[in-house]
Amino acid sequence: MSFLEVNNLRKSFGASLVLENISFSLAKGESLAIIGSSGSGKTTLLRCLNFLEIPDSGTISINGETLFDGDNPSPLTDNEIRKRRLHLGLVFQSFNLFPQYTALKNVTLACELLAREKPDYKENRKAIIAAIEKNARSLMDQVGLSNKLDFYPHQLSGGQQQRVAIARALALNPDILCFDEPTSALDPELTGEVLRVIRSLADQKTTMVIVTHEMQFAREVSDKVLFMDNGTVAEYGSPEEIFANPREERTKQFLERYSG
Repeated sequence: MSFLEVNNLRKSFGASLVLENISFSLAKGESLAIIGSSGSGKTTLLRCLNFLEIPDSGTISINGETLFDGDNPSPLTDNEIRKRRLHLGLVFQSFNLFPQYTALKNVTLACELLAREKPDYKENRKAIIAAIEKNARSLMDQVGLSNKLDFYPHQLSGGQQQRVAIARALALNPDILCFDEPTSALDPELTGEVLRVIRSLADQKTTMVIVTHEMQFAREVSDKVLFMDNGTVAEYGSPEEIFANPREERTKQFLERYSG
């Protein structure tokens, strides 16, 4: 049974059609790698999944719940969009950490803000905050940064900042964790530490959607691969099908050029 189901997604900006007829599915615990040339629509697709952009049409469902239905003309309210975003955690390529907060505070902040909306927050504030911090410390340990809790972003390397961003996304316990080219802003020597964390999440059967330009990593870590070209799904299948035996000539050209 599909955990994430996307059907006929379409998105345009003015007269520019960016996504057309995007359809794919993902089972719980699987990882999907999205690959393709710059400008092929990969990041726009990810932004639509996270409701940072609202699609023009199509449907998005997670665990049987329809989050977006293009046949329903009623616009989503800000509160509805915010609730839908909680289903997905997004790790940006540029980290987007708050510079005025420590690494630990960056991980706990969103959870603390959400907790304030609970009716029992004032009564149980200390216990709730303690539980949030305990979870954050565990996540920081999971990404190998238990010794950097009180460091500020400017005191961390790019790879360390990205690992804090991963812990922050995990703290909200999303159904699906999304990555937008998580190593593109890193020096080559720092890329490996971030990829190791993502690989460990895949081993733990975290459901993930990963936009990446790391072809070997995509082949190793993903259960499915989606190759995009000019805003469409040019090819979709297993890593073995896409990388070892691509059906489409456009896929072959892309992979040959990339490896070459």
